[in-house]
Formats: sequence, structure tokens, C-alpha cells
Amino acid sequence: MSRVRRPRVAVSPILIVILVALLAAACTGGSTPAPATPSAQPPATQAATEAPAATPAPTPSPVAAFPVTVTGYDGTEVAIAEQPKRIVSLTPAATETLFAIGAGDRIVGRSEDPNPFPAEAAALPALTNMMAVDVEKVVALEPDLVIAGGLGFTPDDSIAQLRNAGIPVLVVYASDVAGVMGDIRTIGKASGATEAANTLADGMQADIDAIAAAATAGVTTRPRVFYEIDATGDIYGPADKSFIAEMVNLAGGDAVTTGSPDVYSIPLERLIEANPDVILLGDAAYGVTPEAVAGRTGWGTMTAVTSGAIRPVDDVVITRPGPRLGEGLRALAKAVNPDVTLP
Repeated sequence: MSRVRRPRVAVSPILIVILVALLAAACTGGSTPAPATPSAQPPATQAATEAPAATPAPTPSPVAAFPVTVTGYDGTEVAIAEQPKRIVSLTPAATETLFAIGAGDRIVGRSEDPNPFPAEAAALPALTNMMAVDVEKVVALEPDLVIAGGLGFTPDDSIAQLRNAGIPVLVVYASDVAGVMGDIRTIGKASGATEAANTLADGMQADIDAIAAAATAGVTTRPRVFYEIDATGDIYGPADKSFIAEMVNLAGGDAVTTGSPDVYSIPLERLIEANPDVILLGDAAYGVTPEAVAGRTGWGTMTAVTSGAIRPVDDVVITRPGPRLGEGLRALAKAVNPDVTLP
């Protein structure tokens, strides 16, 4: 996950941590991404949760023919002369993807991440701090490919400095589930693991399709679901066209959104009017509890509060736009409807 425009509203300190530690969302994840600012699609959330045990990396695919040219999210064509041997990954989702397609042993540096995944990533040097990139450290590692995050997840000036140093920089950013699959395929092509990346993306899409079909089978009325990103000051939830809203809908819910395609703050009055049946706590890793939510001033009239349907979720796997997205959708579907039967 987890991917950012500048804020249109004030951002609380905890939200900044969530959105950076998002996607990620997240991308913070790690999705949602959450956005580095409330007016952008959350990268896969990088919330501080304990990561599950790593699964063995697949056998690397045959080396693709080089040179290759790939086009990044920013529209820049990136020419890569030979299969990269030293890769810097500046998003947690890209790091996970590289390990999943058998290219993890070629990563020489990564972005910050409270719980690096897989476990092997923890040994790699972190080259970012609150999204700021230590360009000198990156250059010193002599990478032949840098994978950066779009929409400001990796600052534009850092990308420009790295390119001016002669380093190929591929910018990726997934604004929806289809974009996640596209990014995985692009990373595979750029790293010379095309076959493994295509296999991974195909398998993920099939898994997501099966989960979504099961989560919505026979459903005539979807529960209204509010996914809380943060509420330490203003209330933040999914924008209308956000990655998080899409995931909630795929999971069988009817996402309660902010009413804007790219603003993540929502007035309490709008939330009360929407009257969610379920409230999911993407900020649970930061100490937010159902009891605390139920005790908030003005929240007591909502159906989710009166029925006790306030549920913590693992924001990292749900919003980080990487290989664990199917796992995230499965967890989200269970949170939306605990009685659902999934494949």
C-alpha cells in the first residue's frame, strides 16, 4: 500500500503518522493506503500492526530481455539497460512486491515501515523519514533502479534529484485495485521478473474476485460501513473515489464516504446523517477502541454504536497496495459481515 496532494484541511499529528505509516496505506500499510494528506488517495496504510510470518519467495522467473522501457504513474518513460542488480524501494508495497516475485535479494534499501514485511526486509537500511528521502544515502548505495511512490508519496524534488544523478526512477501509484495489479506487473517488468509478477497478479485478481463474489452473494441490502482513518481532531474517512471505498464495497458493504472525490475529512453531521450500520477502526493500531468511539459526543445515535457494530481492523493488509491485498479483502469482508462464508 500506500500515495499525495497537499492537505485541504488541518491534519492531526496522529493522522500524519497513520497516513505515513499507511497504504499506507497504504498503503498508509498500509491502504489505505492512508493518504499522506487527507485530500489524496491513501497509499496502502502502514499502520503499526504485527506482521504475519513471511511466506517463502517464489522461484524467480526467467530474466526478461533487456533493455526494457516502462512507463511510470507520472508518465515518465524509464529506460533500464540491464536487469537491475541493486534496487531501492521507496514504498512498503513495492518492497513486498519485489520479495513476492523473487527479487527481494536485490533490494539494497527501503522506505521506513514500522513492521517491515516480509521479515527479511527488516535488515535493509531505511532511507526515508516521514516520506522525506535521504537522497545522499540512496545515491551512495549505487542503485540501478529506484521504485518511488506517486502523488507525492515520494517527494517530487527527491525523484528529480535521483534522476539528475543518472538513476532510473520508476514511479508507481495504485488508485484502485486494478491499479495494484498494474503496478505489480510493471515492477516485474522493470526488475526482470515479468513471469513471476504476472503469475502473482493473476492469482491475486482471481482471489479478490472470488472473495468479492462470496461477500455479495445473495445480499439484497448492504450494510452502510464507515471506515475510520482517524478522529483525533477532525474525522477522516474514505473519499468517494478512494481505494478504501472500493475495498469496502468489494467486501460487501456500502461505503460511507466524505462526499468528495479527493477530500478525506467528513463533518460529524454528515456521518450522523449517513447513519452507518458498521464502523471499522482503521486506526485501531493507535489505541482507538470500540468503547472510546461509543463514548464520543454526538456518536451515540448511530446504528453502529447502538448495536455495538464497531470493529477494529488491520489497516495495513486492507489498504497497502501489494501482494497481501487478497488477505486484506478477506479480513475486511469478515469485519463487514462476521457471518459471511468465504473461499
